[in-house]
Amino acid sequence: PVPSLGYVLEQLTQVIHSRHLERPDGAYTTYLFEKGIDKILKKVGEETAEVIIAAKNAAPDEIRYEVADLFYHLLVMLEERGVDLAEIAGELNSRKK
Repeated sequence: PVPSLGYVLEQLTQVIHSRHLERPDGAYTTYLFEKGIDKILKKVGEETAEVIIAAKNAAPDEIRYEVADLFYHLLVMLEERGVDLAEIAGELNSRKK
């Protein structure tokens, strides 16, 4: 069985946090943190555009792939800016009516 999205995002967040602290050589996440927020935000923008194009093309496989890339880059941005994933969950939860 496939784990829940929440679980996967939490696990990925932990990996990103450890990459932020440890900066292992050769890791793409290390590269992003070393390049800084401008590079991270550029990737968020690029991935957002790719999600839009995939959705416009009605290509489910492409949508899945690009959304995964966008989620990853958003998690890197959140780590860089010190925003915990639990804060996002809390915000979303507070919007329920």
